[in-house]
Amino acid sequence: MTAPILAITSGEPAGIGPDICIDLAFADLPCRPVVLCDKNLLVKRAEQLGKSVILRDFQTQAADLLPKGELEVLHIPLDAECRAGELNPANAAYVLRLLDTAYQGISDGLFAGMVTAPLHKGIINDAHAGNGFFSGHTEYLAEKSHTEQVVMMLTGGGLRVALVTTHLPLKDISAAITKPLIESVVRILEHDLRHKFGIAKPVILVTGLNPHAGEGGHLGHEEIDTIIPALHALQAEGIDARGPYPADTVFQPFLLKDADAVLAMYHDQGLPVLKYAGFDEGVNITLGLPFIRTSVDHGTALNLAGTGKADSGSLITAVRAALDMAHNMQKQAV
Repeated sequence: MTAPILAITSGEPAGIGPDICIDLAFADLPCRPVVLCDKNLLVKRAEQLGKSVILRDFQTQAADLLPKGELEVLHIPLDAECRAGELNPANAAYVLRLLDTAYQGISDGLFAGMVTAPLHKGIINDAHAGNGFFSGHTEYLAEKSHTEQVVMMLTGGGLRVALVTTHLPLKDISAAITKPLIESVVRILEHDLRHKFGIAKPVILVTGLNPHAGEGGHLGHEEIDTIIPALHALQAEGIDARGPYPADTVFQPFLLKDADAVLAMYHDQGLPVLKYAGFDEGVNITLGLPFIRTSVDHGTALNLAGTGKADSGSLITAVRAALDMAHNMQKQAV
């Protein structure tokens, strides 16, 4: 079995994306991580960081893994000069070309999946580089692949936590959580746990929305009116979705030992526990896409770019996660 080829988009060029991509040359990775970046930017940043790395032009027919200290690069030229820590709107379109190239490579069967370093949404919107408002990697890739619904799941510290809603104000969450939404999110989660993670019969623990999961209606009716009916419908389909559990008790070892993922109702309900358990190893995984996409769980950290202080742990873990999923999908395809 040949080593999977993964596209690694280097993200915002002024941020730590190029820095942490350089570290892939020294990581023990049984795959071919191909960094999509301006090659000259990587050379300049490696010199700035005092790291000796040999950059090899990506060759589609190459079969062997590179030795430590070497890195495959698919050169995509910058549109303007780039200095570490200094955003330049002229390079916003370049960041989107990285994603477009990775997506095209996946569509052509060249890459087994993509791993994304952080980008800066504000600078892309300021430059009007996207078609309309650019809200992030996830939405951009969903639109390109004509995917109607995707689900955010983060892993780290031995946990998998998926979300029913993502970036919403608290005041809007209750109205956003509907029975059809919970059902569709759980179906996507269960499907990808089986097909991308190789789990034959996933067990999903679902949180309530309110404190104490509503306490029988005394602390809210969302559990009774929405969440429980959704779980009953899913269970009738043969999906092992359990709950609703109070969010402050669901992360106990005696419950987690039999579970494959936790589904939280909103962003800050589930993610603080996961990030406490393993912040430096956090990985953002987009479920529902017709391909593998993982990402670091941090931002561009402009203040750290070029300083040597950026931690590449999340990127390396994201590559390993994508590799594991690629292997699982290869096994199912045989």
